[in-house]
Amino acid sequence: MKTHIYFSLVFFLFSVAQGLNPKCETQDQGSNLQVFHIYSPCSPFKPSKPLSWEEDVLQTQAKDQARLQYLSSLVAKKSVVPIASGRQIVQSPTYIVRANIGTPPQTLLMAMDTSNDAAWIPCTGCLGCSSTVFDNAKSTTFQSLGCQAPQCKQVQNPSCDGSGNTCIFNMTYGGSTIAANLSQDTFTLANDSVSSYTFGCLQKTTGNSVPPQGLLGLGRGPLSLLSQTQDLYQSTFSYCLPNFRSANFSGSLRLGPVGQPVRIKYTPLLKNPRRPSLYFVNLIGIRVGNKVVDIPPSAIAFNPTTGAGTIIDSGTVFTRLVEPAYVAVRDEFRRRVKVANVTSLGGFDTCYTVPIVAPKITFMFTSMNVTLPQDNLLIHSTAGSITCLAMASAPDNVNSVLNVIANMQQQNHRILFDVPNSRLGVARELCT
Repeated sequence: MKTHIYFSLVFFLFSVAQGLNPKCETQDQGSNLQVFHIYSPCSPFKPSKPLSWEEDVLQTQAKDQARLQYLSSLVAKKSVVPIASGRQIVQSPTYIVRANIGTPPQTLLMAMDTSNDAAWIPCTGCLGCSSTVFDNAKSTTFQSLGCQAPQCKQVQNPSCDGSGNTCIFNMTYGGSTIAANLSQDTFTLANDSVSSYTFGCLQKTTGNSVPPQGLLGLGRGPLSLLSQTQDLYQSTFSYCLPNFRSANFSGSLRLGPVGQPVRIKYTPLLKNPRRPSLYFVNLIGIRVGNKVVDIPPSAIAFNPTTGAGTIIDSGTVFTRLVEPAYVAVRDEFRRRVKVANVTSLGGFDTCYTVPIVAPKITFMFTSMNVTLPQDNLLIHSTAGSITCLAMASAPDNVNSVLNVIANMQQQNHRILFDVPNSRLGVARELCT
């Protein structure tokens, strides 16, 4: 059996029965899964009419803000990561890949989320779900889990159906609720089959912030993909995300220790007992150009008691820093750009309407520095008339102690999660 696979980033389950153009129908071969951006020609989730650049940026910022609220709520609580955790999923996935679920297989698109363990799929008969669902009645390997199953103790608010034969869980997030049956079926990724994968089969959703589809996480909790495929992939994976402006690209997620890069820098992975699924790293400083900016140590220190620190997250698009850290970075960035007229766009407060030469920014972690080139730092309007520093401080209404290294800052890097050795590796790699 193959010990590694390639596929996307952020894991929401989405169906792709139709609507792709011929080149998108190319089958995945061996252990390679094609990765599509949600706005690529191969994605059924691209907007029906193209958004303006400004609309796109503002929408992304709003989605990031919802995610920051979600991540901040995770570290503020001590609850176990549930299936279908309480995330306001009002956003689309960023990167998606094909997978097959059930017997015979039903093709789904999956997005990957490193900060979740959750797995759930909208199933046939679900009230309030989208029109695209998994038809569990047609799968000969599908089964519901009973209330005595050990997995039933790992979900939030478990209960039994009237017959006592099915474990049900209920979740509330925002103004929405979901109800799902705890279930198992075969997940096939490229040529690798994972039998009896545990997930929630959605039966009902209500409210205005109902997530449009499902979720499969790459966190470290008991029901994550890593935990359920430990023998196959040995809790090791890496991904390389192409630039989100690339319509055609071949990014990858590689599961398992085989084929991972040898020349790569590492920093220790830290574990927060409040939220052991999240991938914390120790950010010890930030350099703008050749200057290490003045940040109060407490603003970036890892603190398991409060949940403070820095995480690597695939679901946030633009890096968010706690206010003292962001202000220090922003002020030095502005000083080095030397353009007096600074404007703003939504949550970005450092934008320019003239061409600029931007300094590099280096994230300094324990035993590892990561220097970001301009492609990972700046966003440009379609016409090139506006350029913004693609970072921000935590939103005003989020009492966040988290620094979040987001997917734009990770693009064109191989990010390696080596959980058995408690380390995270980063190497420059052109994914586009």
